[in-house]
Order: sequence, then structure tokens, then C-alpha cells
Amino acid sequence: MRWHGTSESKEAGVKILIAATPLIGHLNPLIAIGSLLASRDDVVVTTDPAFAGKVEHAGLRFAPCDDFGSASYLEPDLPPGPERWTHEFERRFIAPMPAQAARLRALITHEAPDVVIAGSLFLGVLPLLLDTRPRPPIATVNVSVLFLDRPDGAPVGMGLPPARDAADRARYAPLKAGMDAAFVNPVRIQADRRLAELVLPPLPASLTQSIVCLPDVFLQPGVPDFEYDFSNLPETLRFVGLLPNHGAAVPLPAWWATRDPTKRVVLVTQGTLANADFGELVEPTLAALADRDDLLVVATTGGRPLASLKAPLPANARAATFLPFDAILPEIDLLVTNGGYGSVSQALAAGVPIVAAGLTEDKAEVAARIGWSGVGINLATNTPSVAVLREGIDRTLSDPSFARRAETMADAYAARDAAQAILTEINALAARPGLERV
Repeated sequence: MRWHGTSESKEAGVKILIAATPLIGHLNPLIAIGSLLASRDDVVVTTDPAFAGKVEHAGLRFAPCDDFGSASYLEPDLPPGPERWTHEFERRFIAPMPAQAARLRALITHEAPDVVIAGSLFLGVLPLLLDTRPRPPIATVNVSVLFLDRPDGAPVGMGLPPARDAADRARYAPLKAGMDAAFVNPVRIQADRRLAELVLPPLPASLTQSIVCLPDVFLQPGVPDFEYDFSNLPETLRFVGLLPNHGAAVPLPAWWATRDPTKRVVLVTQGTLANADFGELVEPTLAALADRDDLLVVATTGGRPLASLKAPLPANARAATFLPFDAILPEIDLLVTNGGYGSVSQALAAGVPIVAAGLTEDKAEVAARIGWSGVGINLATNTPSVAVLREGIDRTLSDPSFARRAETMADAYAARDAAQAILTEINALAARPGLERV
């Protein structure tokens, strides 16, 4: 077995094994936590070999985990909805589960970690959590909103706000039955089938519920103010606030320093995953605001070439492949996004109101919380028109209630020290005695 980086144990601290799904929005939070812990602990990260350089650049040791399912896990003709989600979960997350579990067992034997930290969709930890064999304590880090079973009976994934009354609950019931039949039950059956192959018991609840409830600690980046009331939250769940930013430094573009300070700034992004077609959100937003001389419109392509934008930039717009959100968000007046949880969290921590338009992956649920919490507007579509975008942006910029609510959310984030919260939880797990140790 070939290892990358240094393998010397540190005299102080503990040994940490981090397991991450190889998607940027999933990997970055785990690298941030690894970088936080690496100042005192021996940290090794396992993920797809394609990300070895990213892990090592962060100063962390790397161990390859090759089995993450098919890279082409989405059929191009599947619209957002249960069929697409079921296909995605089976190919990307469930099918690799036994191989990932075996890799984790091998790494646990080789590294003898005190704590394992896994991303919430690195499902290879589920077999370890359901097994009776000794193991290290396991913490799971969520990469999205909470996908717990709703006390109001709303279905998972559809982006429905909390029920206001009995009529809403009655309307939600058949929708939940349909979602359970099309997505929740099929993915649970698929996961249970993989677990049975390992001679392990089935999941104790739905897959999304089990992901939250089974780990020894479930770390939720974010604040309760941005989440629904789930009544009885699991005792192991911890809201930690905004994760510290330990990513690679991205320089500010030259045009940022020379911008007109009298103009308000609108930032538009489709993130780093759902950005194959900028005609869904970035380009319509540029078109919607092209005649606004009072605004500077800033677009980021999430790593794709700027030439991927099909139309020339309007005179009031600028674009960059990547932007340092932590540096620019305090000076942004509005975020237009398809609902990536990471960028939404950063915006809220900076007190920036949001216009959201996204339905793929977890984005319908993120966008629904934006509308419900009052920090912005949920357009509830994956392909908003120019007119709809113009109206939503105008409303959000002109109504001060959105900015006030976003500032209140920023105060909630500021009240939580994520670094200290994470260190406290990892220390507590590492100190657990006896039976969980390999």
C-alpha cells in the first residue's frame, strides 16, 4: 500500500481518519475540519485519488478510496424529481457502500484512529455503525440541511415549508405517500440489500433519517434558526455554525478593487456541481439586470472556463472562474443562487439576503428554507425566466425586511464558534473508553 505525505504521529492530539465523498461541496467541509484538527492531531483523509492533490495541499495525509460508483450517475433525460434522486443515490452513494466499509476497516486497522469523521453521504460508515464489532467513535458531518422525518408529514426532498394547519397536513399526506413509494422506500430497500450482503441488520429508519441518527455525533454546519422545528431532535445532533474556511486561497480579481463603491453588488452562482448549463440561472440573471446602471453584477462559473458563458457580459457585469466568498460576501448586497448549501451558509453568516432558484440534488429543500426563514425569496424553479428573476431581485433589494432578517441570521451564526464546537466534540469522542476501540 502506498501512502502520500508524512505518516509520523504527533506527540500531542489524537489520530483522525476522515472519509469524504469526492464532490467539491462534500469534500471542502471535511478538508476544512481536517485543517482545523491538523494543528494538533494526525489527520488522514480518504477519498477518490483524483483529489489527492487537494488533500495534500491542505497539509493532510491522503489514503485512496477508489470505489465511489459511476461518474455518470445521472441520466441526462431525467428531470429533477424522485426517479432522478433514486438513480443518483443508488449509483453514487449506495452501491459503493460495501467496498467503502471494507476500505474503512482496512484503514482503521492500519491507522488505529481515535475518531472517524465522515461526510453524511459517505455511506460506507453505515455498516460500521450497524456492526457489533469494535470500532472507533464515528462523527458524521452534514453537507446540507437536515433531512429528518417531518412531524407535519411533509415528504422529503420536495421543498415544502412547515404545515400551517390541518389543511396543509392533509395536502402533504398524499405527496408523502408518493415520495415514499418513488424514492424513500426504494433507496431504503437498496441500502438494506447491501447491508444484508454484509450479514448486517437493516436500517432502523429511512436512509436519510438513519444517516442522522446512527452516528455517535452528528455535526450540523448551520444554526437552528435556518431549520424547521423537528420536535424531538436526536440527542447526538450538534449545530456548530459556519465551518472555518481553510481552503486554497483564491485571489481577488483586479476589477474588484476598482469597482464603483456607490453601486450595490449582486453575486450570482450555480456552484461547482449543477453548473453544466449556465442558461439555467447565471445567464438569465445577467440578462435580467443588464440595464441596471445602479448595480454591479458579479458572476462566478464555479471552476468552468469563462468562455462557457454563451453571451457577452453586459457592461455592468464582471465574471471570474472562482471568487473568495469569505472576502467579498461582506460587501455583497444580494446572492442569486441555485441553492448550494455551502454558499448559502456563507451568505447567511455574512448577513446577505438571497434569491434562490434550484430543484436538483438538495436544492429544493435549501431554497424552501430561504423563503420560510424570511432571508430571501424562493423562486421554486430550476429555470427561472428573465422576467421572474428581475421581479424577484427587485423585490429583495427594495424590501428591507429581507436584509434585516439576513442580519438576524448572521447574528445567530456569530454566536456559535464552529472551531471550538468541533474540537469539543472530537475531544469527547476520543476520550470515550473501551468497547468502541479497535
